[in-house]
Amino acid sequence: MFLLTALCAPKFYHEFDWSRGTIGFAVSVNLALYGLTAPFAAALMDRFGIRRVVAVALTVISAGSVLTVWMTAPWQLVLYWGILVGLGSGTMALAFAATVTNRWFVARRGLVTGILTAAGASGQLVFLPLLSWLVENHGWRPAAITVSLAALAVVPFVWLLLRDHPADVGLSAYGAEEFVPKPAPVPGAARRAVSVLLSAARTGPFWLLAGTFAICGASTNGLVKTHFVPAAHDHGMPITAAASLLAVIGVFDVVGTIASGWFTDRFEARRLLAVYYALRGVSLLFLPMLLAPSVQPPMLFFIVFYGLDWVATVPPTIALCREHYGEDSAIVFGWVLASHQVGAAAVAFAGGLARDVFGSYDVVWYASGALCAAAALMALVIRRRPTGAVKAAAGG
Repeated sequence: MFLLTALCAPKFYHEFDWSRGTIGFAVSVNLALYGLTAPFAAALMDRFGIRRVVAVALTVISAGSVLTVWMTAPWQLVLYWGILVGLGSGTMALAFAATVTNRWFVARRGLVTGILTAAGASGQLVFLPLLSWLVENHGWRPAAITVSLAALAVVPFVWLLLRDHPADVGLSAYGAEEFVPKPAPVPGAARRAVSVLLSAARTGPFWLLAGTFAICGASTNGLVKTHFVPAAHDHGMPITAAASLLAVIGVFDVVGTIASGWFTDRFEARRLLAVYYALRGVSLLFLPMLLAPSVQPPMLFFIVFYGLDWVATVPPTIALCREHYGEDSAIVFGWVLASHQVGAAAVAFAGGLARDVFGSYDVVWYASGALCAAAALMALVIRRRPTGAVKAAAGG
C-alpha cells in the first residue's frame, strides 16, 4: 500500500518520471498475482501446513519491498513490487482466512470469516497514515523499508504461535460434535488446485461467483485502493489527507465486514451480495462530484458508507463457496479470489491509462458503478443448493 501513496509524491515523479500507465501496469501485476496465487496457496497449506506457507510468504513480501529501494527502471518495479510482493501477499490472501475458518470452526463460520477478513483492514489503520507521513516528509524509500521490516518482524510469531490444525493442540474445531484427527498432508498441491478448478468450472455458481468477485476487485482494490489518492490529489487534496481517508475506510471496513459475517450466519448469502453490490455502485456514481481540495461532509459520508461495504462481500462469497463445493471450498474460493484480482488488475491498469488519455478518472468511476449494478443482478441468479446436496458436499 505504501507504493500507492508514493505514486503521488512529487519526489517520486521527479526521480523516475514514469507515466501513470507504466506504474498502473506494475500495480496490475501485483493485483493479478495476488489472486492467481491464492488457490495454489490453499493447496500448499494442505500439503505443507499453514505455518510454513505463511512464514515463507511474509519473507517474500519483505524481500520484494526492500528491493524497491534500489530500483532504477520500470521492469524492476514490476519484478519487486509486482511479482515478489504480489506472490507473497497472494499467499497471505483471503484463501488463508477460508482455510483457517474451515479447519478451526464449524459454528459461527460467517462471523469468524468476517473478523479474519476485517483484520486485513486494520493494516490500513495502523500503517497507511504512518507511511503517508513518511513519504511526504522523508521520501518513499523509508516507507518501503518500514513495510519490509514489519513483514519480517511477524515471521517469528507465526512460526512460534500459529498451528495448522486443532488436533495439533488436542482440540476439536469450535462447534464440532467430536474430535477430528489431523488429516494427512495432501500431495500434488498444484495438480489438486487445477483439478478443483476444472471440476468447479463445470458448474454455474462458480462462474457467477467469479464474475461478481471480479467486479468486487475492480471496484475496490483496482479502483479506489489504487486510484483514489491520485484522483483526490488531482483535485488539490493533500496526499496525507487522501491517504487518511483510505485509512478511515479501513476503520469502517472492520465494522462492516464483521457485521457482514454476522448477517451471513443468519440471512441468505446471495441476497446479501446483491444488496452490497447495488449500494456500492450507487456510491461510486456520486464520487466524482465529491472530490475537492478539502474534505467536506459529503465526502466523509461516502468514506463511511464505502468503508462499511468494502469487504462485506467476502463472508457471503465464502459461504456460497462452502455451500456449493464443501471440502474443496477454500481452493474454489482461491480461484474466485483470482478473478477478484484479475478484475482489480484490469481496472488498476485501465484507470491509469484513462487518466493519461482523458486527464481525469471520471469515466472509470461511472463505469465501475455500472459494473456493480451488473454484479448485483448476477448475485441474485445464484441458486441455493438443496440441503442434502450441501451435506453431501461437506462430507456428512
